[in-house]
Amino acid sequence: MGIISGPIFITKSRRPLDRSNIWLEMKKLCNKAGVITGKVFPHNLRKLFAGSFYSLEKDIAKLADVLGHSGIETTCIYIMTQSLEHRKMLERLKLII
Repeated sequence: MGIISGPIFITKSRRPLDRSNIWLEMKKLCNKAGVITGKVFPHNLRKLFAGSFYSLEKDIAKLADVLGHSGIETTCIYIMTQSLEHRKMLERLKLII
């Protein structure tokens, strides 16, 4: 049976991880990987998930529901970034006049 409620990420002592715990672990990984720590935040994971979900599902209402947004206006911010990246790619390919 799957998780129905409660925390998704927990410590070894079964306590829920909060944003600061996740941030600290991300910074440690950045140091090991040689990535600038000022560029990585827990919210980046949320944005990555949102972009990946939308790429597969193409359903902004479902994405808004999964992210817990009361309306799609907030969710559009996640998708807008993705659209701008696509436009830049198309401009580099000289497919937009």
